[in-house]
Amino acid sequence: MFPSEPLTAADAAVFETFVVPRYLKMFGDLLLEMFLGIDGARVAHLGCRTGFPDCELNRQVPGLTLYGVDSSTSVLELARHKARASRMPSLEYVQAKELPAPLPAAVFSHVIALHPILRVDQRAALLAEMARLLYVGGQSLLALPLRGSFQEIGDIFREFALKTDDGDFSQAVEESMASRPTIESLSDELEEVGLQDADVEIRHTQLSFDSGRSLIEDPVWRLLILPEIRAGISDATLQRPLEYLRDAIDKYWSGSRFELTLNVGCASARRAE
Repeated sequence: MFPSEPLTAADAAVFETFVVPRYLKMFGDLLLEMFLGIDGARVAHLGCRTGFPDCELNRQVPGLTLYGVDSSTSVLELARHKARASRMPSLEYVQAKELPAPLPAAVFSHVIALHPILRVDQRAALLAEMARLLYVGGQSLLALPLRGSFQEIGDIFREFALKTDDGDFSQAVEESMASRPTIESLSDELEEVGLQDADVEIRHTQLSFDSGRSLIEDPVWRLLILPEIRAGISDATLQRPLEYLRDAIDKYWSGSRFELTLNVGCASARRAE
C-alpha cells in the first residue's frame, strides 16, 4: 500500500501540465503557508508525484534538502528532470511501492503528503509512517479533501442507487462520504499515532465543468478525484453510476456550468516525545 498510483509517462506529463496548476496547487499553496521553515530543513515528501511543491519549498527555505518518494517511475523521472532544470541538487527522488518508505527513521524535520489516494483504513498507516520519519518536534503536513468535498457526486450516486434499488451501492456511497475526515476527526487520527498540537485549516472552493462529459474527460477527475472516489467506495462497480453521473449533469445543469464542491484541508502536527 502506498498513497499514490502508478502513472504512464503520458499521464505524468498531463498531471504536471494540467492537474498541478488547476487542482493540486490549491492543496500545495495551503501546505506552503503552514510549513514552519527552519534553515537546513530536512523534508520527506511521501507520494511526491511530479515534485510539487518541492521546488517552491527549496526556494522558500534556506539550506533545505528534500527526499521525494513515489510508487511511479514516470512521475519520479519528471520530478528529477524538474530538479535538474531548476539547478536544485538538494532535491532527490526514490521509488517505493509500499510503506514503510526506504528512508531512515527520526531524521526529518518535516514530512509532507499531498492528496494521498488511500482508503480510510489505510490513512492511519500513512500517518504512522509520517510520525516514524520525524524527529521529536518535527512537523507533519497532510493536505487532502475534507468532508463535504464532491458532495454533488455523492448526491447523484445516491439518486442512481435509489432508482436502481441498489442498496449495497447506496451504503458504499454513504460510507465513502462519511469516511472523509473533518477537522476534529483528523486531529484525533494524528494524535493516535503520536502527532500532537494539531492545527487543521480548511478552504472552501469549487471546481467548474462545462458538462458531464467535460468532467469525465478532465485530467483532474481522471487522475486524482476519481481514484479518490474509487478508494472510498472500494469494491463497488462504477461503470453504470459514472454513466448516470455524466447524463445527470447534462440534464440538471444544462443551462449552466457544473460546480463541484471542494473543501481543501491541510493538517499540521508535531512529533511527540
